Amino acid sequence: MLEAKDLRKVYKNGAKELPVLKGISFKVRHGEIVSIVGPSGAGKSTLLHILGGLDKPTQGAVSLGGSDIYRLADKELALIRNEKIGFVFQFYHLFSEFNVLENILLPAMCSRAKIKGTGLEEKAETLLKHVGLEKRKTHLPSELSGGEQQRVAIARALINSPEILFCDEPTGNLDSKTGNEVVEMLKKLNKENNMTIVLVTHNEEVAKIAGTRLYLKDGLLVN
Repeated sequence: MLEAKDLRKVYKNGAKELPVLKGISFKVRHGEIVSIVGPSGAGKSTLLHILGGLDKPTQGAVSLGGSDIYRLADKELALIRNEKIGFVFQFYHLFSEFNVLENILLPAMCSRAKIKGTGLEEKAETLLKHVGLEKRKTHLPSELSGGEQQRVAIARALINSPEILFCDEPTGNLDSKTGNEVVEMLKKLNKENNMTIVLVTHNEEVAKIAGTRLYLKDGLLVN
């Protein structure tokens, strides 16, 4: 479903070069959970952002469903991100001026294949029930706990029925109990919906939910 081929990323600051990824290659099968672990500064988030079409590699290719996403025009890549990829971030990135339901609906409102009429709102409310927040749909993010905000972020990532879900430290900003609840939710999504998930984490316990664990150190995958 997803393949990384010799991914390299070099950041430049004037004449200085900082190599962050030094040749990363691996594959992700449909319905699989893959975790990427490693110390801070190893390049985990950079790798995830490249896999998800958010940051272009200096060299290499990312193939999603057989198509190299970085050979697409910017508009086409934006549509791929919107319709085939879901993202969950450590700091939620909810819009503070919109309520819970509106935050979930935002990606769908940008989609060319959006559900018309009331069907879209019904789908968002169904997702809210799935994450246990159906009674909080009119609340603002500031009125929610960190765990509730992360659950809203997960529902938002799922509104367009993506083929793959990328999670960047999804429990990194949560206490252990709330983090465990989010992990259980990801496991449930994978089991019940056969959702393909790639997650970055520094937490070995979170990483254990994955059938495949990749260890990233100094920009390279190591055994």
